[in-house]
Amino acid sequence: MKRRISVYIDGANFIYGLKSIHPKYSDYHFDFERFIKRIIGKDDLIDIIYYNSSLKQNINQRRFQEQQKLLARLRKIPKCKIILCKRQKRFNKNNEEYYTIKGDDIHLALDMLNDSWENRYDKAVLISGDGDFIPLVKHVRTKNKEVEIISFEKIVSRGLIDEANSFILINKKIVNKFFWRGSYKKS
Repeated sequence: MKRRISVYIDGANFIYGLKSIHPKYSDYHFDFERFIKRIIGKDDLIDIIYYNSSLKQNINQRRFQEQQKLLARLRKIPKCKIILCKRQKRFNKNNEEYYTIKGDDIHLALDMLNDSWENRYDKAVLISGDGDFIPLVKHVRTKNKEVEIISFEKIVSRGLIDEANSFILINKKIVNKFFWRGSYKKS
């Protein structure tokens, strides 16, 4: 029997996961479409929702352009939605400026929770290793929904894995297998 599957991607956590494998790895170089097709198999994909925030163009022009290309590629994937949240300026103890993403986790949690209540899926795939999602996974499972966690070996919360029905740990071999090799056509 085919299951209905929704995929929720914590974009910032994914980037940190890639960097935990190799500092030069980037989400720009990952083929999300092929990876998700492999995960879904013969089940029915309901939707893919990618959560992150737009980078600041004036801070790192090259990375900003890479992210824009990634977002354009994601928008071409059938059933994929992108939720971009805000970046908030902060300062560390040395008064150096940095940015944090605000709102991505709450948007992801609300969407996954609401979709379970509305019976939009049988299985939720959460691509994140963030332990903050433990209560979400517990609650979604009380609605008789299956939850699969996909994360990186070095950054995944053990508690998150323990709450899920199943999990996949991404390692260097998997990243290399799903290295994006496409090209962009100039428009």
